[in-house]
Amino acid sequence: MYAVIETGGKQYKVAIGDKLKVEKLAVAEGDSVSLGRVLMIADGDKVTVGSPVLESPVIATVVSHGRAGKIKVFKMKRRKNYRRTQGHRQSFTEIEITGIGGAGGAGLSRASTSEKKTTAVKTAAENTKTAGNKTTTGDNMGDDLTRIKGIGSVIEKKLLAMKITTFKQIAEFDQAKIDQINEQLSLKGRIEREKWVQQANKLAI
Repeated sequence: MYAVIETGGKQYKVAIGDKLKVEKLAVAEGDSVSLGRVLMIADGDKVTVGSPVLESPVIATVVSHGRAGKIKVFKMKRRKNYRRTQGHRQSFTEIEITGIGGAGGAGLSRASTSEKKTTAVKTAAENTKTAGNKTTTGDNMGDDLTRIKGIGSVIEKKLLAMKITTFKQIAEFDQAKIDQINEQLSLKGRIEREKWVQQANKLAI
């Protein structure tokens, strides 16, 4: 599990336990800080992207404050006898990521993250035993259309809205139906190019 955050005008990819140096934060050493500008959270195959940011925070503990090594800033103007040399040391705050926000915005500790993964594995195994390759859509049972290469969650929702819920329905597409769906969903020939019908035939068995 990891997240992409923004702080100090810079973006960072972080996971629980990571240590990184960011632009100085007005937080005392040892205190926790919520990095609220979370652009994306990825938990296995589940990726949540903000628009532009997510409400779920990333929690970090301030390890220390410090200043980076000195750099020299030199300015000059030709034929003007102008020379200026200036030194600079950039301040920073070292933080350790301790939690990545869940659905309710609460931080997830390392232990709770592990528990969540274990629960997810158990739930997935139970669902596989009871439902096979089926997924519930509204009050009906339909196939998991995302098993067809080229159909993601967005296209699946559009197909479900068109009452296309099973592999068998896709396997029975004729050219007129393919042209109709290509036009309605602006797929630009993806159905034939990615061989949805052939894939659905195999999955429907």
